Amino acid sequence: MTFDPFGDFATRGYLRNVAKAKDPEIVQRLLHNSFLTGIDGALAHLKAQKFLSYADVLQTHKTLFEAVFPWAGEDRHANASHIFVKKGSVIFAHPNDIRKAVDYALEKGQDKAFMAEKPGEVMGYLAYGHPFLDGNGRTIMLIHAELARRAGFGIDWAATDKDQYLAALAQELEEPDKGKLDAYLKPFTRKGSEMKDVGDAVKAAPGLDGSNADAVAGETSEPALKAQYEAQELKRQGAEGSAQKG
Repeated sequence: MTFDPFGDFATRGYLRNVAKAKDPEIVQRLLHNSFLTGIDGALAHLKAQKFLSYADVLQTHKTLFEAVFPWAGEDRHANASHIFVKKGSVIFAHPNDIRKAVDYALEKGQDKAFMAEKPGEVMGYLAYGHPFLDGNGRTIMLIHAELARRAGFGIDWAATDKDQYLAALAQELEEPDKGKLDAYLKPFTRKGSEMKDVGDAVKAAPGLDGSNADAVAGETSEPALKAQYEAQELKRQGAEGSAQKG
């Protein structure tokens, strides 16, 4: 089923892209080219900031994808606040909770000791926030790469396996206290001096091709979905609490 949160795929194409393209392969080519064009500028902006904020996450998305999406730089709270978005069994953060999840990731990610110890947990919160209707993977990879650089290390993404990484990320989203993504990333962590280029490392990251599309879970006002999301949140919060006690 086509991911169509705006409800106008037939007339405006996938997510109102500037070309009004409906073919997924065409859209992904547009996104990839836009990403490659914007990555250096996006990384330069991040590097120039003393402290990374939610506004920098929005700006990164805008820089990467404004050539494809007129709404680039707008989060789901701004343009799709009435729907839940999911992938597989995981419902991503409610539009009202996006910033809370991302702000938490930015806070922990800018604690250098925490970032060095738990890069997977930081990535998990960025991914759970899922700020945008598309382009999340590429955007949060850049944010994560800059946080890692500041903490003195990098991830050798070229050495990772797409399926294994996405499986570990899915486990991290469901149970953030288990350290699944931290454990997966540990063998691929390199000292900053060993990393040649942050941009090249990110380009080699798995799961950036958009092949696993999101789905509209339904309206945020639907009682059954609200209950499902609240149960998921309780599970995650319980996991966080047990992790902090440990």
